[in-house]
Amino acid sequence: MTETDFLDLSLEEFLEQVAAPTPAPGAGAVSATVVALAAGLAAMSAGLSTRQLPDAGELAERMRRLQERVAPLAQRDAAAYGEVLSAHRASGPGPERTTAVREALSRAADVPLEMATIGMSVLDVAADVARRGNPNLRGDALTACLLAQSAVEATTALVELNLPDAEDHRRVRAAALASAARNTSLPPVTPSGVGPT
Repeated sequence: MTETDFLDLSLEEFLEQVAAPTPAPGAGAVSATVVALAAGLAAMSAGLSTRQLPDAGELAERMRRLQERVAPLAQRDAAAYGEVLSAHRASGPGPERTTAVREALSRAADVPLEMATIGMSVLDVAADVARRGNPNLRGDALTACLLAQSAVEATTALVELNLPDAEDHRRVRAAALASAARNTSLPPVTPSGVGPT
């Protein structure tokens, strides 16, 4: 497990750690951060759409809650991957090692699956805000959509990489989330003009 909580790092420090030649933070931690950023953009876009959206406050609050849920998953993912590395090191060659590593990978798959589930919820709200919300915030809402969409696909790929059994219910769930993310209808990118928010 990493010694410093990623949420306690400055952005500069986090970026340095991502680029460092160390196992963590890696793809999962970065994906959790991307979902958290997407949720933040969706919250902002909804919060500044009170004229257009009767439920703007509720949508913004929902996005803030999801942001709070997903941000700590960056640390949890790094810890889970640490257990995979420990299983590789601690187990001797042969069936015992294979079993220990497979079990650690199976446990590690749960974290990106949770990220993907949250990411899909963020994508749904961000797409709604992009369609119905303040047109001057459409770029922010669309960016939230695209970030969440990419993060869902990335995290579902991580689930599949960790689980060799194609029939595992988590792989099935991950595939469904990836498909839903890819097929989410986003509003067209059209100039909205500049006006009051």
